[in-house]
Amino acid sequence: MKQAALKSLTSKKPSKNDREQAVLLGLVELYLKLGKPIGSQTLQDHGFESLSSATIRNYFSKMETQGFLKQQHTSGGRIPTAQAFRLYADAFQDQGFIEQNQADALQDLLHKETQEIGTILHKAAETFSEITQCAIFASSPRFDQDFIQDVKLIQLDPEKLLAVLITDFGLIRTETIYLDRPVENDFLSVCEKYFLWRMSKGDKVSFEHEADAKTAQRIYNEVIVRHVVGYVNFPAEDIFRTGLSKLLNYAEFNDPTALASSLSLLEDSTQMRAMLRECCQQRRLTSWIGEELAPYIPAGAESAVIAIPYKINQTISGAIALLGPMRIPYRNLFGLIQLFSEQISDTLTKSVYKFKITYRQPTLLGAKRIDGEEPSIQLENKNKKTMRQDL
Repeated sequence: MKQAALKSLTSKKPSKNDREQAVLLGLVELYLKLGKPIGSQTLQDHGFESLSSATIRNYFSKMETQGFLKQQHTSGGRIPTAQAFRLYADAFQDQGFIEQNQADALQDLLHKETQEIGTILHKAAETFSEITQCAIFASSPRFDQDFIQDVKLIQLDPEKLLAVLITDFGLIRTETIYLDRPVENDFLSVCEKYFLWRMSKGDKVSFEHEADAKTAQRIYNEVIVRHVVGYVNFPAEDIFRTGLSKLLNYAEFNDPTALASSLSLLEDSTQMRAMLRECCQQRRLTSWIGEELAPYIPAGAESAVIAIPYKINQTISGAIALLGPMRIPYRNLFGLIQLFSEQISDTLTKSVYKFKITYRQPTLLGAKRIDGEEPSIQLENKNKKTMRQDL
């Protein structure tokens, strides 16, 4: 943030109330830049030369009484409270800005049409976390035509397996399978080939023993039925998160208690969904600062969340949010998240049309699809080269 930005707050001849607000907004902006308490002389040197230090101190005293500022020490400078950050965020929510290199990074990432639509948001969120240096969480509809591409079986112990399902869209799903008898690693490699054969992706395999064939069939049936049931039953938006380690870069989260309070939101899918749904209902950029987060995380957490909906074909389909401390560059983040929403909406819409992919919002099992059709389930497609779950 440049000094010119502060000067722009005092370019006119405002009334006393306007001057007081300009001083408060200028202090918040300077605090966001410097990260330390702001004294009257410091603020005067950064765009408020027309006001005396005494006048600024009087404003500071009044704002402290009103709950906008606080002092860590009697003779120290002031720091903004959550109430001041809220005033600042409201004042500049529609005046966000971005750096050119940030815009280029998002454009390079998001202006790519791909069939791996399920991973677009995940990859975009990871890059967005790098750019913003914040933790990211988002909601997503359920995309159809996502067929199982491959299956890997990992032995956890002689009678327990982890089945890893890899889909056409690049998503990975796991299922833990308990066996009624011990198996060896050699059996698992043959069993994986058996899966591919059942999905018309490989040649037929033979087992040395009938018991192995029955075990492989049981594993296959269990994994596929679980996958299909989980895929059809879609009562809540898919939620994902990334960039949690970015919070360690902020001094505000050096206190383990403060870090744990903020991370508690990212450990609770119900609360994340509630915030993202509220954002979608508002149909616009939404933010929560400090105690405004109390319904979602423990009171006293000095954190901030900024969220915005994204669309597919002009229909709100989910939302993405960033989490950081209260001292975050609001104006830059407002600009970034608005651009992100526009570009991810465009990318998803183009990919859905190009690859003829349908998607659904959460529904109860057996409800109609977004296109009005009843869900159908096809476990095996022996006439084609893919195994489908046409949901």
